[in-house]
Amino acid sequence: MFITDDIKYVGVNDHKVDLFEGQYVVENGMAYNSYVIMDKKIAVMDSVDANFGEEWLANIESVLAGKTPDYLIVQHMEPDHSANIKKFMDKYVGATVVASSKAFTMMKQFFGTDFADRRVVVGEGDTLSLGKHTLTFVMAPMVHWPEVMVTYDSADKVLFSADGFGKFGALDVEEDWACEARRYYIGIVGKYGAQVQALLKKAATLDIQTICPLHGPVLTENLGYYINLYDIWSSYKVESEGVMIAYSSIYGHTKEAVLELEKLLTAKGCPKVVVCDLAREDMAEAVEDAFRYGKLVLASVTYNGDVFPHMKEFINHLTERNYQKRTVAFIENGSWAPTAAKVMKKMLENSKEIDFIENTVTVKSALAEENKVQLEVLASTLI
Repeated sequence: MFITDDIKYVGVNDHKVDLFEGQYVVENGMAYNSYVIMDKKIAVMDSVDANFGEEWLANIESVLAGKTPDYLIVQHMEPDHSANIKKFMDKYVGATVVASSKAFTMMKQFFGTDFADRRVVVGEGDTLSLGKHTLTFVMAPMVHWPEVMVTYDSADKVLFSADGFGKFGALDVEEDWACEARRYYIGIVGKYGAQVQALLKKAATLDIQTICPLHGPVLTENLGYYINLYDIWSSYKVESEGVMIAYSSIYGHTKEAVLELEKLLTAKGCPKVVVCDLAREDMAEAVEDAFRYGKLVLASVTYNGDVFPHMKEFINHLTERNYQKRTVAFIENGSWAPTAAKVMKKMLENSKEIDFIENTVTVKSALAEENKVQLEVLASTLI
């Protein structure tokens, strides 16, 4: 695949993986992207997952057509991108590794060597000339590891964005970008919004015509659309107007209250109502929707004086990713001592700019007429 006349794609598609990072369902696999910049000096951008080392090296060899690479540029040391560094360096004994100082510390940890006699350590604003192409290195600490950097090629106006602007899914599968990019971003990078904002400010000073991420498709058109979404996600703004209702129910009574609220919201013209059974739906999808919409209703049974385990896990995922700037309401259920709302609110008490709706709906065992009145009030408050 040609990215530009001089930049070639040498990445791989992974359809063997079932859980990315051991937790994210990836029905359409993953892409581990790598690129070669052909110039007087030849640079390879990043490695791929350990399971695809031979395929990656074969892709490089095919593109090089008998030439040898001068540099391996390592932007990110997470193993899905760095696993084959040593294999590359063993094959191309004349090559030099280019990376941040923290990346070399991690190389020592992963491979037992930091390539002390074959390396170039770079920092913020440092450049590397390949001939026509000059690469500028921009440090991006905690997006989403501390050693990360991105690389700008001023000749072709390409930003090699590391994990930024990545998504789940292999490149040989057609699917909507935003859905899987959002789930990827919120799940993996979501905690580090401030750091992403800092990187976006640096990127705004560059003339970027192409974005080459380490996962997902190369972005070449309507870049403002992708950058705007990243700005929304990393500043924790509301992306879509609507209400998400996340619930945990045992015998169906809490679910009944949730479905009644959904019906009322829809009748009142709510632009979007998303209902999620936390016990049965993908947790990463649920977390994604909680960040996407501006209003969240948490509905849980009281369980051992606490909340149901799936609800606790869900809220922990939210707070771990700096959930903020949202309106939150509660529905609780309990047959003798309903405490779920109190517990859920306490779990969110350190989250920033959360507007709690005070009229909690308390169901005692089964949905009663008075609960339907309360749900009517809650629906009106949420609209």
